[in-house]
Amino acid sequence: MVPTLRVLQRNWPQAHITWIIGKAEHSLLGDIPGVEFIVYDKKSGLKGMLALKRQLRGRQFDILLHMQAAFRASVLSLFIPAKRRIGFDKGRAKDFQQLFAREYIPSNPNSHVAEGYLDFARYLGAEDTAPEWNIPIPLADEQTAQQLTTAKQPYLLLSPCSSNRARNWRNWSVEGYAAVVQYAYEKYGLHTVITGGNSDEELHYGDSLAKHSPDATLNLVGKTSLKELLALVKHSQAVIAPDSGPVHMAVAFQKPAIGLYVTSDPARSGPWRQSQWVVNYYPQALKKYLNKTPDQVSFGQRVRDPDAMNIIPIEAVTKKIDLLMQHNHNKDNA
Repeated sequence: MVPTLRVLQRNWPQAHITWIIGKAEHSLLGDIPGVEFIVYDKKSGLKGMLALKRQLRGRQFDILLHMQAAFRASVLSLFIPAKRRIGFDKGRAKDFQQLFAREYIPSNPNSHVAEGYLDFARYLGAEDTAPEWNIPIPLADEQTAQQLTTAKQPYLLLSPCSSNRARNWRNWSVEGYAAVVQYAYEKYGLHTVITGGNSDEELHYGDSLAKHSPDATLNLVGKTSLKELLALVKHSQAVIAPDSGPVHMAVAFQKPAIGLYVTSDPARSGPWRQSQWVVNYYPQALKKYLNKTPDQVSFGQRVRDPDAMNIIPIEAVTKKIDLLMQHNHNKDNA
C-alpha cells in the first residue's frame, strides 16, 4: 500500500490523507509523515466501528478509497462519510465489495496486488506512479538491529512462517530451511537471522533451526518489534520467507526476496517486480493437487493442502543462494 500512498502525496501534495489502519500495521507505518492515522482494532468488531463513527462525527471526506476487498472492511466503510466512494472493479472486488462503493476502478486482469492499489491513484488521474517507500526507521531500532547482528555478519534474514489462518498452508519444512541455512553458511559464510512472532509454531521453528545450526544462526523469533524487523531486513543480504510480510519489506528496501511460493500465485502476491528471486512451485502444485494449469484456474486460485509446500526441493532454494552471491559479486565488481 505504501507506494500508492507516496504516489498520492506526490501528485496531490495539498491533499489531507487519512488512513484507517490496523494496530499491527500502525506500529510499522504510523510514523509516516503527512498522514493522519486512525487505528481500528479488528478484534473490536461492531463496537470499534461505532467508536470510529463517533470519532469521525462532523467530518466529510471528498473521496473514500475502499482498497481492502474484505467484508469487514466494507461494513467499516459505512461509518466513513464521503462524497465519492471508490472500490475495485468487478474482477477484483471480493465479499460483495461493489455493493459498498459507487465508483469502480478500471479492470486490470491478472495484476499484482500492488498494481491494484496503484490503479486507484491512476483512476484519480495520477501521472507519476513510480514506486517509492521511504518507511521511517527510528535510530534506536536501527542501533538495536546492528547490535544484535554484530557477531553474525553478513547474514540472510529468514522468516520461516506465514500468518496462521485456517487452511492457510504456506510454511516449508524445518528440515528444508535447516539444509538451506547450513548450505549458505558452509559455502559462503553467510549467517542466518531467524525472525518471527511469538506463536507456538514460530517459536518451534526458531528453536529447531537454532539447535540444528547454532554457529550459523541467530534466533530472534518473538524478540523484535516490527520496526526492528524492518531494520534487520534493511541490513540483510536477502530475505527468505514464504508468502508473508517480510517478503514485501525486502522489496521496500530493494533487497532480494527469495519467496517460497506453492499454495499462492506469486504473480498476484509475490515480491513485486522481483520475480527473478522467487522459488515458484505454484504451477506444479496446481497440477498435483487440482490437475490444472495456471491458465485453467481463476487468477489468485489457492492450493489448499497441508503437504503442498513439501514439493519444493532444497536445491531450488540453494540455487537462489548461488544466484544471490553471483549477483553480489557482479555488483561489487561493476
